[in-house]
Amino acid sequence: MPFDGPLSERLPTPEEAEKARKASALLARHMNKQGSLSLHLKQGAKGEFMELPPAVSRLVLDLLLCVSKGEAVTLVPFGTELSTQQAADLLNVSRPFLVKLIENKEIPHYKVGTHRRIRAEDLFAYKHRRDGKRGDALRKLARLGQEIDA
Repeated sequence: MPFDGPLSERLPTPEEAEKARKASALLARHMNKQGSLSLHLKQGAKGEFMELPPAVSRLVLDLLLCVSKGEAVTLVPFGTELSTQQAADLLNVSRPFLVKLIENKEIPHYKVGTHRRIRAEDLFAYKHRRDGKRGDALRKLARLGQEIDA
């Protein structure tokens, strides 16, 4: 596996993972109460200050945490159009399973020629619904387990 190129195309090296771990710990310590990060960027004698808003600060920390765990990372803009394989990869399911979700109208799609395309926002909406149902089921199982133990 080559160790150059973007992290969306490869796993981070152990050195990159370690640097990401240190960076995430440092940035997390310096986040203010609102979740913003104030950065001082310096090149040579010149320096500039900038503040990242809370949502961007959280995204940077999440990215660094994933890299520190040695995970591959891909950022998907909300308006992106995805192939069925890309969508399946993001959901961590097989492409045939994703096609069944599309055919059952659980995920909206459109066609470009003979190829199906899925808007990232539709995929993320499905994922949010799916994860919510899973969370509800887990809470119900935990409650039942507690009732059985009582």
